[in-house]
Amino acid sequence: MSDRRIEELTVLPEATADEVLALIAAGAEEDGQPAVSEQGRLRVRHGERAGVRHLLLWTGPEHTELTGYAQIDGSDPVEAPAGELLVHPGRRSRGHGRALGQAMLEATGKRLRVWAHGGHPAARHLAVQLGLKLFRELRQMRRPLDPAASDLPEARLPEGVTVRTFEPGRDEQAWLAVNAAAFAHHPEQGSLTLRDLADREAEPWFDPAGFFLAVRGDELAGFHWTKVHAAEGLGEVYVVGVAPGEQGGGLGRALTAIGLRHLAVDRGLPTAMLYVDADNAPAVAVYERLGFTVHETDLMYRAES
Repeated sequence: MSDRRIEELTVLPEATADEVLALIAAGAEEDGQPAVSEQGRLRVRHGERAGVRHLLLWTGPEHTELTGYAQIDGSDPVEAPAGELLVHPGRRSRGHGRALGQAMLEATGKRLRVWAHGGHPAARHLAVQLGLKLFRELRQMRRPLDPAASDLPEARLPEGVTVRTFEPGRDEQAWLAVNAAAFAHHPEQGSLTLRDLADREAEPWFDPAGFFLAVRGDELAGFHWTKVHAAEGLGEVYVVGVAPGEQGGGLGRALTAIGLRHLAVDRGLPTAMLYVDADNAPAVAVYERLGFTVHETDLMYRAES
């Protein structure tokens, strides 16, 4: 009898979802960050999603101990399926990670992209074992916040543009349209749906007072959605987007400054963070000028066909 069993599901029963989230939390406590992204954690809890599969690795005499978890998102019609995985901190170095990785490769026909959040040595080693190659780096950048925001630049909005906050029940469709246009070539952000947005609006951290919309007349020109990680004392530049026709006029920089001022002054947070692709040189340059420096890097590997 094998010492492990891998089960594939498209929807997780509530009790199993609780076990998965507890496993992710245990891994995060050990590793310093969750091995499964916010989007992935929402999929654990909020029912079946087209193209999403959950792989559960069970061990123990009766295969009742949840030891590993992987998620595969095959919803992108162009890109290879994306995956994330982890093994319980107390049961590592026993081949479970490799078994999960092999199961992910088999489930996707060896057409797979896998995140290694934090880029830990063990994750790098597993990628080598699975024959995966590094092809994307996502940087987490941070900067301290002054309670008076005296070190932030003035938010100079383009002529004719004003800023207000997001109104639930009114602004969802307009935001989704501008988000999709602004991130048309982004593999995760640009594909968010109304259901994805609703899931986030239902989260305890959601605060429309920190979700800023730039408008020109009746049209949405851009946005800065902030997020507060209360337990860590962190404010996040969750996402900044500018409509294609408004890009190049300084709106993104102004919106970033507005959101940072909110996190520093209104929320009294000592530190701000954000994520940006390492190869997005213009965005990296903007954030560096605002005082952000690299805190850690998430790595994505892929199977080479």
